[in-house]
Amino acid sequence: MDWSLYRCGRVGHITYAPEEPHLLEHVRGQTGAAELWQCLRCGTYVTGGPHGSGPADAAPAVRRGKQIRSDLFLKLFAIERGIRFVIFGAVAYGIWRFSNSNSIAQAINKDLPIVRTFARQLGFTLNHALLDRIHSLLHVSSSNLRLLAFAITGLAVVSAVEAFALWQAKRWGEYFAMIVTSLGLPFEVYELSKAVTVTKLVLFALNLLLVGYLVYTRRLLGARGGKEAYEAKLRADSVLDEAEKAAAALRAAIRPAGTVSAEAPAAADAAGPAGQVAPPGPAAQKEPAERTGAVPLAGRAALTGESPTIRRDPTDPA
Repeated sequence: MDWSLYRCGRVGHITYAPEEPHLLEHVRGQTGAAELWQCLRCGTYVTGGPHGSGPADAAPAVRRGKQIRSDLFLKLFAIERGIRFVIFGAVAYGIWRFSNSNSIAQAINKDLPIVRTFARQLGFTLNHALLDRIHSLLHVSSSNLRLLAFAITGLAVVSAVEAFALWQAKRWGEYFAMIVTSLGLPFEVYELSKAVTVTKLVLFALNLLLVGYLVYTRRLLGARGGKEAYEAKLRADSVLDEAEKAAAALRAAIRPAGTVSAEAPAAADAAGPAGQVAPPGPAAQKEPAERTGAVPLAGRAALTGESPTIRRDPTDPA
């Protein structure tokens, strides 16, 4: 699966016009009807003007291929954090409602039958242990319930920020998710030391996997070269870097190292006794301009193995 093309199909293409001429001729194309620019993500030539221009070093760092697949993996963690936000938010709302009631006992006795009926319709049965835990809330003061509601609301907010940060795949968000998740690992280890359950093991494994994945793949905390190495890898996989390599290969194919151009002997003959070379004539000045349009076509055909196609002007009588 072409992840780059999949991403462009969802959010659109990204084009850029570099100032360097040897790069510009590789990322720009022209048809009889429109101008074409190569997408920095999927490499497809699309119509319309470029979205930006400037030096090649200032081009946006666009994730491609495996980087996009890595972003989709982080979105799975973002969905898990979103589910936590919903659960913590619902619990915080319930505690706030009970803490603000004039009579906590009246609120619980009023709403408990509704909750029990709803659970029975879903196929669940509230056991006596859970009911005893709910009734134990009757002995908790309203101030303590408010403090508990504040704490759970904070957890809900943190989960929401984590979900947003991981979904956006921004570096600050990756650091935020890694730090917050790491701070919760000691508490999870303490809970596992008290009692081991499947739920606790699954949550601990997910959080540990997220921290390790962020540090390793995103090179956080200086791992594997840090931010500089991560951005260098993004640029090494960019379309402009591929254009730079193609331009270098094209120049090597057109004029290999050690060859002498055809005009070099004529220039040597035109040299005076003092070793000065006479200025080139009109034909010599015109020849490079003509070569600019013809040689790259043959050079690209030599690199790609395709036969060169020459477009002829329809108005030319020949």
